[in-house]
Amino acid sequence: MRADRRLWAELLRRTRRDQELRRAVAAATAGAVGDRELLAELAAVDDENSGWLAGVVAQRGWPGRTLVGDDGAMAAWLLAQHADAFPDRQQAFLTALGEAVAAGEASPAQHAYLEDRVRVNAGRPQRFGTQSTVTATGTRRLHPVEDPDGLPDRRAAAGLAPLDAS
Repeated sequence: MRADRRLWAELLRRTRRDQELRRAVAAATAGAVGDRELLAELAAVDDENSGWLAGVVAQRGWPGRTLVGDDGAMAAWLLAQHADAFPDRQQAFLTALGEAVAAGEASPAQHAYLEDRVRVNAGRPQRFGTQSTVTATGTRRLHPVEDPDGLPDRRAAAGLAPLDAS
C-alpha cells in the first residue's frame, strides 16, 4: 500500500537514474574524458537527489512504508546512502530514518547501513560491518569496526546476516 503514489513514483524515478549513472561509471574506462563527465553528472544527480530528499524529509518526515511502500522506502534509503558529499544532510537522513525504524516504518538493516556509511565518511569506526573497500589487489577489506566482539550481536539485532555469510 502506498498513501502517496506521486512521491513513490518520484523516488523510483530518481533511484533508476542514480543506478543507471552508477552502472555507467562502473563500466567506463578509468581516466577517460567520458569518465570525468559521467562523474560530474553523477555528482550533480547526487546533489539534486539529496537536496530534494532533504526537502521531503523536512516537510513530511522519512518516506516510510505506509507513505511510499517498501520499494519507495528502499529508494529513499538508497538516495540517502548516496548523499556522501553532504554530511549534514546524510546525518539528518540518519536521524529521520531512525525515527521511522522506531515507528515500524523502515528497516533496521537500512538504518545500520546508513549509520555505518555516516560513521565511515566521518572517519569513525562503523558499528555493523556494512562498509568495505576494494584493495589494489581486488580483495574486499572491511573498514574499521567499533567493538568487533559485539559485531555479530549488533548485526543480528539489525536483521543482517552474519558477516562470514554475507
